[in-house]
Amino acid sequence: MNFKIPNTLFQGKNNKLLFYLISAIFIGLNTLFLYFDFLYFGLFSFVLAVSWFAIFAYDKLYYFIIIFTPLSISLSDFFDLPFDLSIPTEPLMIVLLAILTLKLLSGNSIKKEHISHPVSISIIIYLVWMFITSISSSLPIVSIKFLLAKLWFIIPMYFFSIIILKKEKNQSLIIWLYIIPMLIVIFYTIIRHLGYGLFDKQAAHFVMDPFFNDHTSYGAILSMYWPVLFGFMLQPGIKSTKKVFILIVLLIFSLALVFSYTRAAWISLVAALFFGMLVYLKVKVRYLIFVGLAVIATLFVYRFEINDRLSKNKQDSSSDLDEHIKSMSNIATDASNLERINRWNSAFLMFKERPVLGWGPGTYAFKYAGFQMARDKTIISTNFGEGGNAHSEYLSALIDSGVLGLISFLLIITLVIRSAINSYNRLENTKYKILLWSVLVGFVSYLIHGFLNNFLDTDKASVPFWSFVAIIVVIDLSLKTKKSSAWGS
Repeated sequence: MNFKIPNTLFQGKNNKLLFYLISAIFIGLNTLFLYFDFLYFGLFSFVLAVSWFAIFAYDKLYYFIIIFTPLSISLSDFFDLPFDLSIPTEPLMIVLLAILTLKLLSGNSIKKEHISHPVSISIIIYLVWMFITSISSSLPIVSIKFLLAKLWFIIPMYFFSIIILKKEKNQSLIIWLYIIPMLIVIFYTIIRHLGYGLFDKQAAHFVMDPFFNDHTSYGAILSMYWPVLFGFMLQPGIKSTKKVFILIVLLIFSLALVFSYTRAAWISLVAALFFGMLVYLKVKVRYLIFVGLAVIATLFVYRFEINDRLSKNKQDSSSDLDEHIKSMSNIATDASNLERINRWNSAFLMFKERPVLGWGPGTYAFKYAGFQMARDKTIISTNFGEGGNAHSEYLSALIDSGVLGLISFLLIITLVIRSAINSYNRLENTKYKILLWSVLVGFVSYLIHGFLNNFLDTDKASVPFWSFVAIIVVIDLSLKTKKSSAWGS
């Protein structure tokens, strides 16, 4: 049986009567508790609302997850707990994952073409290997928690997205469902920034709190959606009023990106747009791979000369945009750059000790302290390693799950890009060609950013990352099955 989205999880008149009865009881109890000044019982209204959607319209939970992701906040900001969750998004993801699991156990299955797609297979391999390395982990409890988080990020936002996105209108819809609440975050950030002075670079590190932990993750998301907004601007046949609206949103995102002072986001966006130009010119995939390998090889061969050259740059990060751009290549005195190198060097030493199975998913932050070299430490380094992650998606995969962990992650990336480029070259419909191009460029922007930071263990980045992958796969599947005439001329 194929997996379908029914209107409800449980159907029937009796179920509705039961739910209404529970609602009435809740209202009565809440009134009683309010009378006795016990206010926290009202929090159960959220639980009741989620329960309603889980029973009667669980596919709507998917849309709520996307809407609330830019606005989600960390539970650790309010409570001292041994774990952390982004609320309300991660609890909603857990509920949706549980519902999808129940559906599968009850006899429903995902369509064969969804599972058999090369990208889907590579994701399954990635998760299976992560499970294996969670068992062999140096901190099994930490790794199992990390694996579970990956499951509720990937299964709803990739596998369930494929089902949702079969309706072509939903592909643009889920993008706007993220962009609109992101505008709220941008306005909030800029207003707070104005209080310190818009050109105050130091304030740029925290003015987006509590919605984003720091300016780097904030900038990464802005650079992902900038190409998509640019693509919407180029869509044929849109009304002038809509085009003006998109232009205004694009300018707001541009302003936010500039004043995020996120150098990695600026670099990744420019590089991704250059990649997009090559795709537009229909440069063959093998040539793109060859150029990429050539660049990596050149950087490796001349690594000592490059390091010597960069060491002569003494420009620290600054509120002056010109000086801030120059500081990108400063590995002599800029604390941010130096600390990133400290994390990378620690990661390489960790890899040498456990190259095959790695240290276990999510363990880097707990283990890297002992691998810091005295010469690498900076003014922002800590002896106990509370500083966080490896500052690289690729090094994180390598440390977490060894060589095969990195290979499985790179396999996903390679197959996604190959599927996108092949589909782009086959598409004839201009509207969907532009949509695919812009989503691919946004996706690549994050991949480039991933060399310098890693945020896929957060809802902020995982939701757009895996939903972008799902859009690319859905378009590829539509072309292969030829079930939709809209992909043609």
